[in-house]
Amino acid sequence: MKTTDNTEEEAQQVDTSEVASNTNDEIVEDTSTENTGSSEENSGVLVVYFSATGTTKGVAEKIAGITGADTYEIKAAQEYTDADLNWNDSNSRSTKEQNDSSVRPEIGSDTISFDGYSTIYIGYPIWWGEEPRIMDTFVENYSFDGITMIPFCTSSSSGIGRSGQNLADNAGSGTWLEGKRFGAGVSEDEIKSWIEGLQ
Repeated sequence: MKTTDNTEEEAQQVDTSEVASNTNDEIVEDTSTENTGSSEENSGVLVVYFSATGTTKGVAEKIAGITGADTYEIKAAQEYTDADLNWNDSNSRSTKEQNDSSVRPEIGSDTISFDGYSTIYIGYPIWWGEEPRIMDTFVENYSFDGITMIPFCTSSSSGIGRSGQNLADNAGSGTWLEGKRFGAGVSEDEIKSWIEGLQ
């Protein structure tokens, strides 16, 4: 594998599976993963993901392992801290971002080429019942023409909601399939069953 690296209350908060176990050490993503992308000998399948605490990253890596896909990690130019992710704080960074649909956080990852990719799995945590705004930044800055887009998200209880449709609308290109929500403890067999059902 190449790395190119519910209640009303639930709908209003950052999902706890992406926040509750978070520590300052866990905020720092694996910097050994390259985010360069290449059309040389790729698998035709790419897993793109944003993960503030590692939960979504874990699911993304399982998908990549099952499909033989390459991976690309979306990293924020300014990393999210515990305080940033505090959904109980109305002044926290994530709260402010999710309350303003026009916010587009800057991405710190290198740009990527989708040459040679026909399928992209795109993953993210659910924050306040929606995709994090940085995902909107990502899809609005690339063309997905000729690519099948498959959203997946992580959440302890909230569903995928309109997040997949929001991304499709903001992207304006690509063929977007219905997305899937996974919990933190999802098994590889469950993910494999979902993937097989897409075919």
